[in-house]
Amino acid sequence: MSSADTRIPATVVTGFLGSGKTTLINRILREQHGRKLAVIVNEFGEISIDGQLVIHDEDAQLVEFNNGCLCCTVRGDLVETLGRLQERAGTLDGILIETTGLADPAPVASTFFAADEVKAGIRLDAFVTVVDAVNLERNLAQSNEAMEQVAFSDIVLINKMDLVSAEQMAAVERRVRQLNAMARIYHTANSEIALSSILGVGAFDLVQKLEVDPEFLGDHEHEHDPAIGSFVLTERSPVDVNRLMSWMGGMAERRGDDLYRTKGIFHANGFQERLVFQSVRMLTTLRRDRLWEPGEEKMTQFVVIGKNLDREEFAAGLASCVFR
Repeated sequence: MSSADTRIPATVVTGFLGSGKTTLINRILREQHGRKLAVIVNEFGEISIDGQLVIHDEDAQLVEFNNGCLCCTVRGDLVETLGRLQERAGTLDGILIETTGLADPAPVASTFFAADEVKAGIRLDAFVTVVDAVNLERNLAQSNEAMEQVAFSDIVLINKMDLVSAEQMAAVERRVRQLNAMARIYHTANSEIALSSILGVGAFDLVQKLEVDPEFLGDHEHEHDPAIGSFVLTERSPVDVNRLMSWMGGMAERRGDDLYRTKGIFHANGFQERLVFQSVRMLTTLRRDRLWEPGEEKMTQFVVIGKNLDREEFAAGLASCVFR
């Protein structure tokens, strides 16, 4: 990386569903100390739950894409957005891009080199891949994208180290090294890492990527597994938290291999705050969020992502959790 390069640095954060990408984005925004950043969030789903959970900082501009995946259907939107952002050279300190958990990284990266209007004002600084230490082997076995994300990365955060043993952590690192011998590896809990390790590091090496994949800059035809899909369930009546947790626990046990990720904002009986529900495979969390704002419609929006899932089955289950 040349010291004279005045282009805006862009950091792409990728990783399979539920690995901790949004948590990392929020940590960057919370600790950025005056950096002016643009944040692009891309979700695999009809609504943007992650966009609602990203910290809205006065020094950050948020752009959301939930009409497709950056690696295929909305690359044109990405080019257009980056073109607008590069006009802010000198006033913008960086761009953060959070891809969907099912994104192929190569088409996203090639956007920075194939589009003249992008490469003139923006440079790709690093591909940061967040890895779920608990579920890595299962994710790799079920998703080619999960493997590509690790293999393509410049920096790998092996996340959730607090949930596995030292022996398991060592095994995960060996597996990452099998897929990527060159990446810088860090062990993290809750995606906590020093900003100096991932921002402005000049880690992306085009020559190295071309050595690994000579067709990297070519046209990419990427199709997602048609059996993998997502749907959104909406409920305006308050839900009973105990029923919700019991129901989701049962669903995780019955459909654990196919239920990749669920996340949502919940309107719950007895709570003045929004509740944020998230699950990755069998791991489930529920936490209080901010208070509902005056005039804000109280409602539950629940996103389900997985393979061969029955929307009606989940709709009936959520309806059974309504407080009566």
